[in-house]
Amino acid sequence: MDETRTGDSAYCAPGHAPQAVDAPGSPRAAGADVGEPFADCVLCGEPTEYPESTRGATLCPVCEWQEAQRGACSG
Repeated sequence: MDETRTGDSAYCAPGHAPQAVDAPGSPRAAGADVGEPFADCVLCGEPTEYPESTRGATLCPVCEWQEAQRGACSG
């Protein structure tokens, strides 16, 4: 079963990666103020999906996922 794609040259070409789509319910998809800078993650310092005006401990998507995994596995 050896399949090759000849007509789809942009399939994996650099610079032609699909744009990330915000998940429904994420702050960016909910219409957060685009002009406001995003808060930094309290764990790793990377930009989050939340504006700086968001209260509480803001986490980037990676740290949010890791925290959810820890919570799910803690019993």
